[in-house]
Amino acid sequence: MVTSFDELISKVKECGKKTVAVANAQDDAVLEAVHAAKEQGIADAILVGDEEKIRAIAAELNMDLEGYRIIHEPDMIQAARTAVKLAHDGEADMYMKGLVDTKNFLKSVLDKEVGLRTGKPLSHVAVFDIEGIQQLLFLTDVAFITYPSLEDKVHIIENTVAVAHACGIETPKVAPVAAVEVVNPKMPATVDAAELTKLNDEGKITGCIVDGPLSMDLAIDPEAAQHKGATGRKIVGDADVILFPDIHAGNLVYKTLVHTAKVENGCILTGTKVPVILTSRSDTFRTKVNSIALAAVVAEAMKNA
Repeated sequence: MVTSFDELISKVKECGKKTVAVANAQDDAVLEAVHAAKEQGIADAILVGDEEKIRAIAAELNMDLEGYRIIHEPDMIQAARTAVKLAHDGEADMYMKGLVDTKNFLKSVLDKEVGLRTGKPLSHVAVFDIEGIQQLLFLTDVAFITYPSLEDKVHIIENTVAVAHACGIETPKVAPVAAVEVVNPKMPATVDAAELTKLNDEGKITGCIVDGPLSMDLAIDPEAAQHKGATGRKIVGDADVILFPDIHAGNLVYKTLVHTAKVENGCILTGTKVPVILTSRSDTFRTKVNSIALAAVVAEAMKNA
């Protein structure tokens, strides 16, 4: 079982180097990250975008482009379509956002002809290595599905459990969190959490253990679970996956961790034909490299599925 991003990167190296297709690669932060990923044996990159700008940025970064495949396409939308087609056609194992707005990047992902649709809903998974927590923590969905329905939450769990399995967690513990750990009909998040637990008990959600509703402290703090007398629960402060009731709760927790705690993290979009790396310019260099490594591990698992 992988418990840190250093271990995750070591796991990637055991799998063999993957290839990431980058849409509009003329972005200094993205080029720096894909170069580090290549140097560390995580992934090679196919750079799609304005070749002149790519080479100029690479020169500023003292980045040797020898060994990189570069596809010149100066048009932003067409560059994204060209890059996603590489992943669609199997020439790349992962697809990464460069200097293109999120709306047009996602349009390329969902393109009916060359995109990465699988027929399943897409969802976002953020994986955290947090000081003080022994295992990796998978947060979902913090960036894509705004107000997930019960059916959406089932798909989010399925998508996230697949990522956890790829990281070596055989039976991840999934905690649908809410403000309280008991069902309250006036709090829909608790009702959904109880229904998800029931579906898991009935074998309709598999490959994991679901226990909810749980408050956040009961989900991630064994001492809190003991103090509250919750030791009879299936999850007693040892959750692997935190399922949020909506994007507001998820995004607030995500950004609080990033900006206040000692953490490393990586993020991918799932439910797609290949893992999609959807980072923002505000993400750190290390987050981008971690996201490529996470995508590589998931790509290997998908290949062997």
